[in-house]
Amino acid sequence: MIIRKLRLQRGWSQDQLSQMTGLSIRTIQRIERGQKPSLESQKSLAAVFEINLTELQVEQDMSNEITISDEEQKAIDEVRAIKDFYSHLVTFAVTILGLFILNYMTTPQYIWTWWVVLGWGIGIVSHAMSTFEFFNLFGPEWEKKQIEKRLGKRL
Repeated sequence: MIIRKLRLQRGWSQDQLSQMTGLSIRTIQRIERGQKPSLESQKSLAAVFEINLTELQVEQDMSNEITISDEEQKAIDEVRAIKDFYSHLVTFAVTILGLFILNYMTTPQYIWTWWVVLGWGIGIVSHAMSTFEFFNLFGPEWEKKQIEKRLGKRL
């Protein structure tokens, strides 16, 4: 986990770290998930991060209780939400393309795929609005006002 934190602090991708250390991307992923790296891998990582090997080993030997700040966790969550949205969008596009081909091959006189596009499209738009917060109707500011309103009544 310390490797991931160090990598993210420097703004490096796993691919970039892989190229700098000479380790495979898969090895980087395994280390970031908590697998103990070999001594050679630790030496490469320590050299790239410009830290002592002993510092890296002490951090690795800890019971993986590396604390992530709230700001870091929020950034990670936001990136995951964006990744999930794009995954949803790609799935939508590929599926709709397949359905249009199927529709054209079976019943070209009636294009029923538009109904699927309409229904699923509403879901895509809703997912986008949630992910990118176009309309933040019930966001933190709304929550804060509601809490203050309710606490004000009790005082």
